[in-house]
Amino acid sequence: MNRLAWSLFVLCSVLWGLPYFLIKIAIEDLSPVLVVAGRTAIAAAVLIPFAMMRGTLGALRGRGRVIALLSTVHIVVPFLLITYGEQHITSSLTGILIAVEPVLIALLMARTEPLTAGRIVGLVLGFAGVVVLVGLDLSGDRYGLLGAAMVLAAAVSYAVATILVQRRAADLPPETLTVGTTVTTTIVLAPAALLNLPHEPVSARSWGALAVLGVLCTAVALLAFYRLIALAGPNRAGLITYVNPVVAVLLGVMLLNEPIGPGTIGGFALVVAGCWFCTRPAARRTGEKVLEPSR
Repeated sequence: MNRLAWSLFVLCSVLWGLPYFLIKIAIEDLSPVLVVAGRTAIAAAVLIPFAMMRGTLGALRGRGRVIALLSTVHIVVPFLLITYGEQHITSSLTGILIAVEPVLIALLMARTEPLTAGRIVGLVLGFAGVVVLVGLDLSGDRYGLLGAAMVLAAAVSYAVATILVQRRAADLPPETLTVGTTVTTTIVLAPAALLNLPHEPVSARSWGALAVLGVLCTAVALLAFYRLIALAGPNRAGLITYVNPVVAVLLGVMLLNEPIGPGTIGGFALVVAGCWFCTRPAARRTGEKVLEPSR
């Protein structure tokens, strides 16, 4: 990857390690659907003027189906699943479970990038890590298993979306694509959000968490991620989940006093090992040059 791609990689890794901690704070006073609709509405409000200044909104003409599809699989479904899931499990575990995304991308791209022995090892290790996390160290309430399942389903949705962005929307400017998906999400979720407005006073802490979720973790993060996919391809872009869990775990332990057990450490190690094996480039034949993702 070039210097710009690496800068975007670092930025996405940090910005998408923050949401799990911020979501945990926001849902103390706000409903999950209101949190998701609120963060996308804030992101849209920030990005629309930016896209208008750049004159790129016209690129959305004729792309309604693609925007609707990406809004569903990259925002509506995973954001809701993660936010509802965090009602039952810790933010630390949420961040670690999302880290299986590169494994899922490798599996979904098996037709275009065949499963080598290394990738098969990676898939096995990755899913073994999930089993360890869910089976040995599932921190949360009595619905913890359901919460973990929801977060894993979100990881699948993210993996599908990452591939779709490269295949169906790589030609769209990042700010245009982000405006399209956040506006669509806000419109879809607005009715449900209005029916779930808070009846009790909301703390400044929760409103602040929602504001940061919208501006940094949605608007800025999606801009950077869509550009990163275009530069480095979905496999490499998906590797931000190596760093996300580290940020999520540190914030959860230091600021929310969330527990870390041996299952968490062991499961995370297996997931990272699995991701590494799944995303290693492999030569097609002996002596043939290794294929590089599109740039």
